[in-house]
Amino acid sequence: MIFIFEYFLVFLGAAIPWLEMGLVIPVGILSGLDPFLVTIVAVVGNLLTVFLLIIGYEKLQVWLASRRKSKPVANSKRSNRAMQLWKKYGLPGMIMLGPILIGTHVAAFIALLVGGTKGHTTLWSIISIVLWGLAFAFATALGVDIFGRII
Repeated sequence: MIFIFEYFLVFLGAAIPWLEMGLVIPVGILSGLDPFLVTIVAVVGNLLTVFLLIIGYEKLQVWLASRRKSKPVANSKRSNRAMQLWKKYGLPGMIMLGPILIGTHVAAFIALLVGGTKGHTTLWSIISIVLWGLAFAFATALGVDIFGRII
């Protein structure tokens, strides 16, 4: 039962914005969990919440608009960085760089906000999350292997 709970924590951690895969995959692998399962569970957890964000974008936009009427909104560092990425690299570049610079959820939201379609945002999010999940897993496994040989 504890075994399943650990993978549930990986899923949950990957699904939470700002924790995401860059932290969860290395921690899961370093804690002794199976690297393949950790990667699969983390990718699925991250994709699920990004899909929910994309699907519910219109409702979220209406909710944010109603909040903005009552309070002025200041631009955050993340949203400014996302806009710079959008201007420089477009939708594919922003979504691909999102996991390491601003987070997958923020990248997907900003992509939709500035005019990206749900279809393109979903496609590039899938590609990005899968590739970055594999990169984090390989880097962690390789780093552990190299570090183990040095000791």
